[in-house]
Amino acid sequence: MRDLPDDDTWIHDRRRAIGDRVRAERERQELTQEQVILAARIDRVTIWRVETGQEMKLSTLLKIARVLDVPLADLVR
Repeated sequence: MRDLPDDDTWIHDRRRAIGDRVRAERERQELTQEQVILAARIDRVTIWRVETGQEMKLSTLLKIARVLDVPLADLVR
């Protein structure tokens, strides 16, 4: 078992990495944020929050992964 670091900066770093992977996959597929928003039935603020590494819900990531047709594990690895 690992101990947690003294501060939570690692959480922000991990969220940022997830957001970067979401954006990279969306762009690789040449999809706009608007297309993902409509297909995933999420709002503009939500996609912005995900792609910028803000707090995000698992259910939102599941929707985005499904729309992008990638395993969730690929986005959160």
